[in-house]
Amino acid sequence: MNLYTLLQERAQNDTPIRIGVIGAGKFSSMFLSQVRLTPGMQVVGIAELDPQKAIEACIKTGWSKDSLSVTTSTGEINDAAKKQSVAITEDAVALIAADLDVIIEITGIPESGAVHAYRSLEAGKHVVMVNVEADCLLGPVLHKKAAENNLVYSMAYGDQPALISEQIDWARAVGLEVVCAGKGTRYQPEFNYSTPDTVWGHYGFSEEQVASGDYNAQMFNSFLDGTKSAVEMCAVANGSGLIPQRCGLQFPPVGVHQLPDILKPKFDGGVLEHSGTVEVIASEHRDGTSVDGDLRWGVYVVFKAPTAYVKRCFAEYGMGTDASGNYAALYRPSHLIGLELGISVASAALRHEPTGTSKAFLGDVASVAKKDLKPGDILDGEGGYSVFGRLVHAKESLADSHLPIGLSGKARVVRPVPKDEILTYNDVELDKDQFAYTLRKKMEQEFNPSTS
Repeated sequence: MNLYTLLQERAQNDTPIRIGVIGAGKFSSMFLSQVRLTPGMQVVGIAELDPQKAIEACIKTGWSKDSLSVTTSTGEINDAAKKQSVAITEDAVALIAADLDVIIEITGIPESGAVHAYRSLEAGKHVVMVNVEADCLLGPVLHKKAAENNLVYSMAYGDQPALISEQIDWARAVGLEVVCAGKGTRYQPEFNYSTPDTVWGHYGFSEEQVASGDYNAQMFNSFLDGTKSAVEMCAVANGSGLIPQRCGLQFPPVGVHQLPDILKPKFDGGVLEHSGTVEVIASEHRDGTSVDGDLRWGVYVVFKAPTAYVKRCFAEYGMGTDASGNYAALYRPSHLIGLELGISVASAALRHEPTGTSKAFLGDVASVAKKDLKPGDILDGEGGYSVFGRLVHAKESLADSHLPIGLSGKARVVRPVPKDEILTYNDVELDKDQFAYTLRKKMEQEFNPSTS
Protein backbone atom coordinates (compact mmCIF):
# COMPACT_ATOMS: atom_id res chain seq x y z
CA MET A 1 0.00 0.00 0.00
CA ASN A 2 2.90 2.36 -0.57
CA LEU A 3 3.37 2.26 -4.35
CA TYR A 4 2.55 5.94 -4.66
CA THR A 5 5.23 6.85 -2.09
CA LEU A 6 7.79 4.77 -3.98
CA LEU A 7 6.79 6.42 -7.25
CA GLN A 8 7.15 9.86 -5.68
CA GLU A 9 10.67 8.95 -4.58
CA ARG A 10 11.51 7.92 -8.14
CA ALA A 11 10.19 11.25 -9.39
CA GLN A 12 12.12 13.24 -6.79
CA ASN A 13 15.33 11.38 -7.63
CA ASP A 14 14.73 11.81 -11.38
CA THR A 15 14.88 8.03 -11.89
CA PRO A 16 11.47 7.25 -13.35
CA ILE A 17 10.39 3.75 -14.37
CA ARG A 18 11.17 3.64 -18.09
CA ILE A 19 8.35 2.03 -20.02
CA GLY A 20 7.91 0.68 -23.52
CA VAL A 21 4.41 0.03 -24.85
CA ILE A 22 3.74 -2.37 -27.73
CA GLY A 23 0.33 -1.78 -29.29
CA ALA A 24 -1.83 1.35 -29.42
CA GLY A 25 -5.42 0.16 -29.11
CA LYS A 26 -8.08 0.89 -26.49
CA PHE A 27 -6.28 -0.72 -23.53
CA SER A 28 -3.09 1.12 -24.42
CA SER A 29 -4.94 4.42 -24.76
CA MET A 30 -6.44 4.03 -21.31
CA PHE A 31 -2.97 3.46 -19.85
CA LEU A 32 -1.52 6.40 -21.75
CA SER A 33 -4.22 8.68 -20.35
CA GLN A 34 -3.09 7.92 -16.78
CA VAL A 35 0.65 7.35 -17.00
CA ARG A 36 1.29 10.97 -17.96
CA LEU A 37 -0.41 11.96 -14.68
CA THR A 38 1.54 9.47 -12.54
CA PRO A 39 4.80 10.55 -10.89
CA GLY A 40 7.83 8.33 -11.28
CA MET A 41 6.88 6.87 -14.66
CA GLN A 42 8.14 7.72 -18.14
CA VAL A 43 6.84 6.31 -21.38
CA VAL A 44 9.99 6.05 -23.47
CA GLY A 45 8.39 4.68 -26.59
CA ILE A 46 5.36 3.12 -28.25
CA ALA A 47 5.68 0.47 -30.95
CA GLU A 48 2.76 0.29 -33.37
CA LEU A 49 2.67 -0.96 -36.97
CA ASP A 50 0.59 2.12 -37.80
CA PRO A 51 2.52 5.01 -36.20
CA GLN A 52 -0.30 7.45 -36.90
CA LYS A 53 -2.58 5.32 -34.74
CA ALA A 54 -0.14 5.67 -31.84
CA ILE A 55 0.13 9.42 -32.36
CA GLU A 56 -3.65 9.78 -32.39
CA ALA A 57 -3.93 7.64 -29.23
CA CYS A 58 -1.50 9.92 -27.42
CA ILE A 59 -3.14 13.15 -28.55
CA LYS A 60 -6.61 11.81 -27.72
CA THR A 61 -5.47 11.01 -24.17
CA GLY A 62 -3.91 14.38 -23.43
CA TRP A 63 -0.37 14.26 -24.78
CA SER A 64 0.85 17.23 -26.78
CA LYS A 65 1.96 16.65 -30.33
CA ASP A 66 5.27 18.32 -29.49
CA SER A 67 6.03 15.60 -26.93
CA LEU A 68 5.98 12.89 -29.64
CA SER A 69 8.64 11.96 -32.15
CA VAL A 70 8.60 9.31 -34.88
CA THR A 71 11.79 7.24 -34.75
CA THR A 72 13.22 4.14 -36.41
CA SER A 73 16.19 2.94 -34.38
CA THR A 74 17.04 2.07 -30.78
CA GLY A 75 19.52 4.93 -30.63
CA GLU A 76 16.87 7.42 -31.71
CA ILE A 77 14.48 6.03 -29.10
CA ASN A 78 17.06 6.53 -26.34
CA ASP A 79 17.86 10.03 -27.60
CA ALA A 80 14.18 10.95 -27.60
CA ALA A 81 13.86 9.74 -24.01
CA LYS A 82 16.66 12.02 -22.89
CA LYS A 83 14.68 14.91 -24.35
CA GLN A 84 11.53 13.78 -22.49
CA SER A 85 9.94 12.93 -25.81
CA VAL A 86 7.90 9.78 -26.48
CA ALA A 87 9.32 7.83 -29.40
CA ILE A 88 6.79 6.36 -31.84
CA THR A 89 8.14 3.50 -33.90
CA GLU A 90 6.97 0.66 -36.14
CA ASP A 91 9.80 -1.53 -34.86
CA ALA A 92 8.96 -3.38 -31.63
CA VAL A 93 12.39 -5.03 -31.64
CA ALA A 94 14.09 -1.63 -31.64
CA LEU A 95 11.92 -0.55 -28.71
CA ILE A 96 12.70 -3.72 -26.74
CA ALA A 97 16.42 -3.04 -27.19
CA ALA A 98 16.11 0.50 -25.81
CA ASP A 99 17.02 1.62 -22.29
CA LEU A 100 13.86 0.41 -20.54
CA ASP A 101 12.72 -1.19 -17.30
CA VAL A 102 9.32 -2.56 -18.31
CA ILE A 103 7.70 -3.67 -21.56
CA ILE A 104 3.90 -3.73 -21.78
CA GLU A 105 2.63 -6.12 -24.47
CA ILE A 106 -0.85 -5.09 -25.67
CA THR A 107 -1.18 -6.47 -29.19
CA GLY A 108 -3.71 -9.21 -28.41
CA ILE A 109 -2.03 -11.47 -30.98
CA PRO A 110 -0.55 -14.71 -29.58
CA GLU A 111 2.37 -14.88 -32.03
CA SER A 112 3.33 -11.25 -31.48
CA GLY A 113 2.97 -11.60 -27.73
CA ALA A 114 5.22 -14.66 -27.69
CA VAL A 115 7.98 -12.97 -29.66
CA HIS A 116 7.82 -9.66 -27.83
CA ALA A 117 7.66 -11.14 -24.33
CA TYR A 118 10.46 -13.64 -24.88
CA ARG A 119 12.75 -11.04 -26.48
CA SER A 120 12.01 -8.59 -23.69
CA LEU A 121 12.91 -11.13 -21.03
CA GLU A 122 16.10 -12.00 -22.89
CA ALA A 123 16.89 -8.28 -23.00
CA GLY A 124 16.49 -7.91 -19.22
CA LYS A 125 13.10 -6.17 -19.17
CA HIS A 126 10.17 -6.95 -16.93
CA VAL A 127 7.05 -7.86 -18.92
CA VAL A 128 3.47 -6.87 -18.19
CA MET A 129 1.37 -9.13 -20.40
CA VAL A 130 -1.93 -7.49 -21.26
CA ASN A 131 -2.12 -10.00 -24.11
CA VAL A 132 -4.12 -12.67 -22.24
CA GLU A 133 -4.36 -14.70 -25.43
CA ALA A 134 -0.59 -15.19 -25.40
CA ASP A 135 -0.55 -15.76 -21.65
CA CYS A 136 -3.21 -18.47 -21.90
CA LEU A 137 -1.14 -20.20 -24.59
CA LEU A 138 2.35 -19.74 -23.11
CA GLY A 139 2.20 -18.17 -19.65
CA PRO A 140 3.99 -20.88 -17.61
CA VAL A 141 6.98 -21.07 -19.94
CA LEU A 142 7.27 -17.27 -20.05
CA HIS A 143 7.07 -17.12 -16.25
CA LYS A 144 9.87 -19.68 -16.09
CA LYS A 145 11.98 -17.61 -18.49
CA ALA A 146 11.46 -14.53 -16.33
CA ALA A 147 12.41 -16.37 -13.15
CA GLU A 148 15.60 -17.66 -14.76
CA ASN A 149 16.54 -14.06 -15.59
CA ASN A 150 15.46 -12.65 -12.19
CA LEU A 151 12.70 -10.69 -13.89
CA VAL A 152 8.96 -10.25 -13.42
CA TYR A 153 6.39 -11.64 -15.85
CA SER A 154 3.03 -10.23 -14.80
CA MET A 155 -0.66 -10.20 -15.55
CA ALA A 156 -2.12 -6.77 -16.18
CA TYR A 157 -3.80 -5.06 -13.25
CA GLY A 158 -7.15 -3.59 -14.26
CA ASP A 159 -7.87 -6.61 -16.43
CA GLN A 160 -10.01 -9.19 -14.67
CA PRO A 161 -7.49 -12.07 -14.29
CA ALA A 162 -5.14 -9.91 -12.21
CA LEU A 163 -7.98 -8.54 -10.09
CA ILE A 164 -9.30 -12.04 -9.46
CA SER A 165 -5.78 -13.20 -8.58
CA GLU A 166 -5.56 -10.37 -6.05
CA GLN A 167 -8.79 -11.51 -4.40
CA ILE A 168 -7.59 -15.11 -4.26
CA ASP A 169 -4.31 -14.02 -2.69
CA TRP A 170 -6.16 -11.93 -0.10
CA ALA A 171 -8.38 -14.84 0.93
CA ARG A 172 -5.51 -17.29 1.23
CA ALA A 173 -3.28 -14.78 3.02
CA VAL A 174 -5.87 -14.47 5.81
CA GLY A 175 -6.30 -18.24 6.10
CA LEU A 176 -9.51 -18.78 4.14
CA GLU A 177 -10.17 -21.68 1.76
CA VAL A 178 -10.90 -20.40 -1.76
CA VAL A 179 -13.88 -22.31 -3.10
CA CYS A 180 -14.36 -20.49 -6.38
CA ALA A 181 -13.22 -17.33 -8.10
CA GLY A 182 -14.09 -15.65 -11.35
CA LYS A 183 -15.95 -12.87 -13.07
CA GLY A 184 -19.28 -11.92 -14.58
CA THR A 185 -20.25 -11.57 -18.22
CA ARG A 186 -23.22 -11.50 -20.56
CA TYR A 187 -23.85 -15.02 -21.80
CA GLN A 188 -26.35 -17.17 -23.66
CA PRO A 189 -25.56 -20.64 -25.09
CA GLU A 190 -26.30 -19.48 -28.64
CA PHE A 191 -23.61 -16.81 -28.33
CA ASN A 192 -21.01 -19.57 -28.82
CA TYR A 193 -21.85 -19.47 -32.52
CA SER A 194 -21.82 -15.71 -32.92
CA THR A 195 -19.63 -14.31 -35.69
CA PRO A 196 -18.28 -10.85 -36.50
CA ASP A 197 -21.34 -10.46 -38.75
CA THR A 198 -23.86 -11.08 -35.97
CA VAL A 199 -22.04 -9.62 -32.97
CA TRP A 200 -23.50 -6.11 -33.12
CA GLY A 201 -27.05 -7.43 -33.12
CA HIS A 202 -26.36 -9.34 -29.91
CA TYR A 203 -24.84 -6.23 -28.33
CA GLY A 204 -27.69 -4.06 -29.58
CA PHE A 205 -25.32 -1.59 -31.25
CA SER A 206 -26.70 0.43 -34.14
CA GLU A 207 -24.81 0.90 -37.40
CA GLU A 208 -24.29 4.53 -36.38
CA GLN A 209 -22.71 3.52 -33.07
CA VAL A 210 -20.34 1.08 -34.73
CA ALA A 211 -19.39 3.61 -37.39
CA SER A 212 -18.63 6.29 -34.82
CA GLY A 213 -16.37 4.31 -32.49
CA ASP A 214 -13.23 2.21 -32.40
CA TYR A 215 -15.04 -1.13 -32.56
CA ASN A 216 -13.26 -4.30 -33.62
CA ALA A 217 -15.95 -6.86 -34.47
CA GLN A 218 -13.77 -9.94 -33.98
CA MET A 219 -12.43 -8.69 -30.66
CA PHE A 220 -15.90 -7.87 -29.37
CA ASN A 221 -17.15 -11.23 -30.61
CA SER A 222 -14.49 -13.06 -28.59
CA PHE A 223 -16.11 -11.65 -25.45
CA LEU A 224 -19.56 -12.68 -26.59
CA ASP A 225 -18.88 -16.22 -27.83
CA GLY A 226 -17.31 -17.35 -24.55
CA THR A 227 -13.72 -17.49 -25.78
CA LYS A 228 -12.46 -14.53 -23.80
CA SER A 229 -14.05 -15.91 -20.62
CA ALA A 230 -12.31 -19.25 -21.19
CA VAL A 231 -8.99 -17.53 -21.87
CA GLU A 232 -9.20 -15.36 -18.77
CA MET A 233 -10.24 -18.22 -16.47
CA CYS A 234 -7.38 -20.29 -17.90
CA ALA A 235 -4.98 -17.54 -16.87
CA VAL A 236 -6.51 -17.41 -13.38
CA ALA A 237 -6.24 -21.18 -12.97
CA ASN A 238 -2.63 -21.26 -14.11
CA GLY A 239 -1.77 -18.36 -11.84
CA SER A 240 -3.59 -19.51 -8.71
CA GLY A 241 -3.60 -23.30 -8.76
CA LEU A 242 -7.40 -23.46 -8.96
CA ILE A 243 -8.43 -26.50 -11.01
CA PRO A 244 -10.86 -26.12 -13.94
CA GLN A 245 -13.99 -28.23 -13.86
CA ARG A 246 -14.25 -31.05 -16.39
CA CYS A 247 -17.31 -29.34 -17.84
CA GLY A 248 -15.26 -26.20 -18.41
CA LEU A 249 -17.43 -23.18 -17.60
CA GLN A 250 -21.13 -23.43 -16.79
CA PHE A 251 -22.00 -19.69 -16.89
CA PRO A 252 -24.74 -19.97 -14.23
CA PRO A 253 -26.96 -16.88 -13.86
CA VAL A 254 -25.98 -15.53 -10.44
CA GLY A 255 -26.50 -12.23 -8.66
CA VAL A 256 -24.03 -10.91 -6.11
CA HIS A 257 -26.31 -11.87 -3.23
CA GLN A 258 -26.37 -15.48 -4.52
CA LEU A 259 -22.62 -16.03 -4.86
CA PRO A 260 -22.12 -18.20 -1.73
CA ASP A 261 -25.42 -20.05 -2.30
CA ILE A 262 -24.68 -21.24 -5.83
CA LEU A 263 -20.90 -21.19 -6.26
CA LYS A 264 -20.13 -24.03 -3.90
CA PRO A 265 -19.73 -27.77 -4.52
CA LYS A 266 -22.72 -29.88 -5.54
CA PHE A 267 -22.42 -31.98 -2.38
CA ASP A 268 -23.24 -28.84 -0.39
CA GLY A 269 -26.09 -27.74 -2.65
CA GLY A 270 -24.19 -25.65 -5.21
CA VAL A 271 -23.35 -26.15 -8.89
CA LEU A 272 -19.59 -26.73 -8.81
CA GLU A 273 -18.03 -30.07 -9.65
CA HIS A 274 -15.50 -29.50 -6.89
CA SER A 275 -14.15 -26.85 -4.55
CA GLY A 276 -11.13 -24.79 -5.58
CA THR A 277 -12.11 -23.89 -9.13
CA VAL A 278 -12.97 -21.04 -11.50
CA GLU A 279 -16.34 -20.06 -12.92
CA VAL A 280 -17.91 -17.25 -14.92
CA ILE A 281 -21.38 -16.10 -13.96
CA ALA A 282 -23.98 -14.84 -16.43
CA SER A 283 -25.62 -11.44 -16.07
CA GLU A 284 -28.89 -12.64 -17.56
CA HIS A 285 -31.09 -15.69 -17.25
CA ARG A 286 -31.41 -18.12 -20.16
CA ASP A 287 -34.74 -16.50 -21.08
CA GLY A 288 -32.91 -13.20 -21.60
CA THR A 289 -34.15 -11.42 -18.47
CA SER A 290 -31.59 -9.62 -16.36
CA VAL A 291 -30.18 -11.15 -13.18
CA ASP A 292 -30.94 -9.08 -10.10
CA GLY A 293 -27.61 -7.74 -8.81
CA ASP A 294 -25.64 -8.98 -11.81
CA LEU A 295 -21.84 -8.82 -11.84
CA ARG A 296 -21.38 -8.30 -15.59
CA TRP A 297 -18.36 -6.01 -15.20
CA GLY A 298 -16.94 -7.32 -11.95
CA VAL A 299 -14.99 -10.10 -10.24
CA TYR A 300 -15.56 -12.22 -7.14
CA VAL A 301 -14.14 -14.81 -4.77
CA VAL A 302 -16.13 -17.34 -2.72
CA PHE A 303 -14.50 -18.76 0.39
CA LYS A 304 -15.36 -21.10 3.26
CA ALA A 305 -15.11 -20.67 7.02
CA PRO A 306 -12.39 -23.03 8.30
CA THR A 307 -13.79 -23.18 11.83
CA ALA A 308 -17.01 -22.60 13.77
CA TYR A 309 -15.44 -19.47 15.24
CA VAL A 310 -14.86 -17.94 11.79
CA LYS A 311 -18.41 -18.90 10.80
CA ARG A 312 -19.64 -16.95 13.83
CA CYS A 313 -17.49 -13.97 12.81
CA PHE A 314 -19.06 -14.02 9.35
CA ALA A 315 -22.46 -13.60 11.01
CA GLU A 316 -21.31 -11.00 13.53
CA TYR A 317 -19.80 -8.73 10.89
CA GLY A 318 -22.60 -8.87 8.37
CA MET A 319 -21.07 -11.12 5.75
CA GLY A 320 -23.50 -12.38 3.16
CA THR A 321 -23.40 -16.17 3.47
CA ASP A 322 -25.27 -19.22 2.24
CA ALA A 323 -27.96 -20.76 4.44
CA SER A 324 -25.39 -22.85 6.32
CA GLY A 325 -23.33 -19.79 7.21
CA ASN A 326 -20.17 -21.56 6.07
CA TYR A 327 -19.75 -20.03 2.62
CA ALA A 328 -19.25 -16.31 2.01
CA ALA A 329 -18.10 -14.08 -0.81
CA LEU A 330 -16.56 -10.74 -1.64
CA TYR A 331 -16.82 -9.05 -5.00
CA ARG A 332 -15.75 -6.00 -6.90
CA PRO A 333 -18.53 -4.61 -9.10
CA SER A 334 -16.40 -3.20 -11.90
CA HIS A 335 -12.91 -2.93 -13.33
CA LEU A 336 -11.19 -0.05 -15.09
CA ILE A 337 -8.97 -1.99 -17.48
CA GLY A 338 -6.07 0.14 -18.80
CA LEU A 339 -6.71 2.98 -16.38
CA GLU A 340 -5.37 0.70 -13.62
CA LEU A 341 -2.46 -0.80 -15.53
CA GLY A 342 0.14 1.37 -13.82
CA ILE A 343 -0.23 -0.78 -10.69
CA SER A 344 1.39 -3.69 -12.56
CA VAL A 345 4.18 -1.52 -13.89
CA ALA A 346 4.97 -0.08 -10.46
CA SER A 347 4.72 -3.46 -8.72
CA ALA A 348 7.11 -5.10 -11.18
CA ALA A 349 9.70 -2.31 -11.19
CA LEU A 350 9.56 -1.23 -7.54
CA ARG A 351 8.59 -4.37 -5.63
CA HIS A 352 9.79 -7.03 -8.07
CA GLU A 353 6.33 -8.58 -7.73
CA PRO A 354 3.81 -9.53 -10.42
CA THR A 355 0.14 -8.70 -10.09
CA GLY A 356 -0.61 -12.33 -10.86
CA THR A 357 1.48 -14.67 -13.02
CA SER A 358 0.92 -18.05 -14.69
CA LYS A 359 3.11 -20.40 -12.69
CA ALA A 360 1.60 -23.80 -13.56
CA PHE A 361 -0.01 -25.50 -16.56
CA LEU A 362 -3.40 -26.51 -15.13
CA GLY A 363 -5.85 -25.00 -17.60
CA ASP A 364 -5.95 -24.72 -21.38
CA VAL A 365 -8.38 -23.38 -23.96
CA ALA A 366 -9.33 -25.79 -26.73
CA SER A 367 -10.70 -24.79 -30.14
CA VAL A 368 -14.30 -25.90 -30.76
CA ALA A 369 -15.93 -25.88 -34.20
CA LYS A 370 -18.66 -23.23 -34.57
CA LYS A 371 -19.89 -25.00 -37.70
CA ASP A 372 -19.10 -28.11 -39.70
CA LEU A 373 -15.54 -27.66 -40.91
CA LYS A 374 -14.20 -29.27 -44.07
CA PRO A 375 -10.71 -29.87 -45.48
CA GLY A 376 -9.28 -26.69 -46.92
CA ASP A 377 -11.08 -24.34 -44.53
CA ILE A 378 -8.81 -21.73 -42.94
CA LEU A 379 -9.47 -21.03 -39.29
CA ASP A 380 -9.59 -17.40 -38.19
CA GLY A 381 -8.86 -17.71 -34.48
CA GLU A 382 -10.46 -16.13 -31.45
CA GLY A 383 -13.76 -14.34 -32.03
CA GLY A 384 -13.97 -15.32 -35.69
CA TYR A 385 -16.30 -17.36 -37.89
CA SER A 386 -14.91 -20.85 -37.38
CA VAL A 387 -14.06 -21.69 -33.74
CA PHE A 388 -14.71 -20.66 -30.16
CA GLY A 389 -12.66 -21.45 -27.07
CA ARG A 390 -13.60 -23.86 -24.27
CA LEU A 391 -11.80 -24.09 -20.93
CA VAL A 392 -10.37 -27.58 -20.37
CA HIS A 393 -8.02 -29.22 -17.90
CA ALA A 394 -4.45 -29.24 -19.19
CA LYS A 395 -4.17 -33.00 -18.64
CA GLU A 396 -7.17 -33.57 -20.88
CA SER A 397 -5.86 -31.13 -23.48
CA LEU A 398 -2.50 -32.86 -23.73
CA ALA A 399 -3.90 -36.39 -23.58
CA ASP A 400 -6.32 -35.70 -26.43
CA SER A 401 -4.04 -33.36 -28.45
CA HIS A 402 -6.50 -30.47 -28.33
CA LEU A 403 -5.72 -27.55 -30.62
CA PRO A 404 -5.15 -24.48 -28.42
CA ILE A 405 -7.26 -21.48 -29.42
CA GLY A 406 -4.06 -19.40 -29.54
CA LEU A 407 -2.74 -21.46 -32.46
CA SER A 408 -6.02 -21.61 -34.40
CA GLY A 409 -5.50 -18.44 -36.43
CA LYS A 410 -4.66 -19.28 -40.08
CA ALA A 411 -4.61 -23.04 -39.38
CA ARG A 412 -5.72 -25.09 -42.38
CA VAL A 413 -8.28 -27.84 -41.76
CA VAL A 414 -7.15 -31.18 -43.21
CA ARG A 415 -10.08 -33.43 -42.27
CA PRO A 416 -13.78 -32.95 -41.50
CA VAL A 417 -14.66 -31.67 -38.03
CA PRO A 418 -18.35 -31.59 -37.03
CA LYS A 419 -19.89 -28.56 -35.34
CA ASP A 420 -19.33 -28.52 -31.55
CA GLU A 421 -16.39 -30.94 -31.73
CA ILE A 422 -13.03 -30.00 -30.20
CA LEU A 423 -10.31 -29.76 -32.85
CA THR A 424 -7.02 -31.59 -32.39
CA TYR A 425 -3.56 -30.96 -33.75
CA ASN A 426 -4.26 -33.81 -36.20
CA ASP A 427 -7.23 -31.95 -37.68
CA VAL A 428 -5.19 -29.02 -38.96
CA GLU A 429 -2.02 -28.00 -40.69
CA LEU A 430 -0.10 -25.36 -38.75
CA ASP A 431 2.75 -23.05 -39.61
CA LYS A 432 5.38 -24.75 -37.49
CA ASP A 433 7.79 -21.89 -38.09
CA GLN A 434 5.74 -19.70 -35.77
CA PHE A 435 7.64 -18.84 -32.62
CA ALA A 436 4.45 -19.34 -30.60
CA TYR A 437 4.16 -22.90 -31.92
CA THR A 438 7.76 -23.71 -31.03
CA LEU A 439 7.42 -22.25 -27.55
CA ARG A 440 4.10 -23.98 -26.99
CA LYS A 441 5.58 -27.38 -27.83
CA LYS A 442 8.42 -26.65 -25.42
CA MET A 443 5.89 -25.84 -22.72
CA GLU A 444 3.86 -28.98 -23.39
CA GLN A 445 6.97 -31.06 -22.79
CA GLU A 446 8.29 -29.20 -19.75
CA PHE A 447 4.96 -28.60 -17.97
CA ASN A 448 3.05 -31.75 -18.82
CA PRO A 449 0.96 -32.28 -15.66
CA SER A 450 0.64 -35.98 -16.42
CA THR A 451 4.35 -36.48 -15.84
CA SER A 452 4.81 -34.10 -12.90
